[in-house]
Amino acid sequence: MLLLGCQKPEPQPMPEQVQKQSQQDETVDLSLLCKNIEKNMAEINAERTTFALEQINQDLKLCLPLSTFAEQQHLLALSTQMYNNFLTVDRTPPQQVAFESYAFDLSQHPTIQQSHFEQLTLRDQYLLKHKGQAYIELFDAGKGLVNYRRSPEYLAKIFAPYMPRAEQVFIENLATQNMMPVFVEDTLMIEPHEIATRALFWEEYLNQHPKSSYRKDAEYLLQMYTLFLFKGMNDSPVSDTYMDQYAIQSSSMDEIEKLAQVKNSYLALQATKFLQFIQLSEQQRLKEIPLQLSPKEQQSLSESQRTIKQLEQYLGLQTLSLSKTRDCFSDAVCL
Repeated sequence: MLLLGCQKPEPQPMPEQVQKQSQQDETVDLSLLCKNIEKNMAEINAERTTFALEQINQDLKLCLPLSTFAEQQHLLALSTQMYNNFLTVDRTPPQQVAFESYAFDLSQHPTIQQSHFEQLTLRDQYLLKHKGQAYIELFDAGKGLVNYRRSPEYLAKIFAPYMPRAEQVFIENLATQNMMPVFVEDTLMIEPHEIATRALFWEEYLNQHPKSSYRKDAEYLLQMYTLFLFKGMNDSPVSDTYMDQYAIQSSSMDEIEKLAQVKNSYLALQATKFLQFIQLSEQQRLKEIPLQLSPKEQQSLSESQRTIKQLEQYLGLQTLSLSKTRDCFSDAVCL
């Protein structure tokens, strides 16, 4: 009797028909949800709440694993538009001034209470209270430039896990790189060691994932980080004269010397050429690196501009500037 008292009743098998029906209902519900997701994303505007965004992001996590790569890319583009719509705020000029003052002070001194909070638009008040939710952040790009943005982590967390390996690696790494500003106006905000590390990463990425759908963007990032490494930017140049090693920023010189030791790397070859270039006298440069200049360029180019052109030619650098139509430095993909 004791044995009988301790025995648990046998679990009853679920009738097969009921189980099948439950699975069918779940499939139909998920299919309907994913069918409606584009419509739901398009309905997000500057009057919706962070809760509505979070709901769509949860739905995306269910639908992305069931989507083709082309569908995933389409939804990714829609998500960018969705956040742009959500973060759009119409302000009067005084409201714009109030926002910039408040947002800048908040990003610099988050514990200080601001007296002019009430001067902000109701939408600004809402977004500032809910920053940190639904991947919304206040981004301080320096020099008083503060605004809302979708965190680069968004695509890395919501989209990347369900995408092909090449795209996953691209998004996750660019998200990490762009969490903090790379530059502000014409000044680099990251050290030469980080610049060299990123340049090497994008070179290796292109070697490992030659068929990536983000190949063109990876090439652009490699070219830009190469320029940052060997030339810098207007307000943070690597050198003015490139006449010898003492004319080069010491932190840049250290990284370029280390880079020249790397095996099987075109960047390393460029670093080696750089070290050769700074040993050349002005006369040697004129002889070994003849520039094809128009009569106008010959008259207008300063000595430092001429030197930069010689450096570009000697190292085989791309004569690129920051693209006005493609931003690769503020999100986890190029926008």
